[in-house]
Amino acid sequence: MSGPRPTDSADDDEGDDIITPDDDVVVTCPYCGEENPIVLDPGGGTAQDYVEDCQVCCRPWQVHVRWDRDGHADVQVDAADS
Repeated sequence: MSGPRPTDSADDDEGDDIITPDDDVVVTCPYCGEENPIVLDPGGGTAQDYVEDCQVCCRPWQVHVRWDRDGHADVQVDAADS
């Protein structure tokens, strides 16, 4: 699900901005060096770790995603342990 999501209190009178979470990012494969777009899941929790394969060389990566309160994701990709 992508698109705007309201802040914690949508009814307050302070005019808070609507927060749009990061929902996709481009990462570089640690094996072949090619850029790969990946789709993020903001609903999957503030700390996520999972394995995803490179779209070019098909080798597995360990993906680490950390979400901040503003909906921004810090994404790191490492070579997966064999």
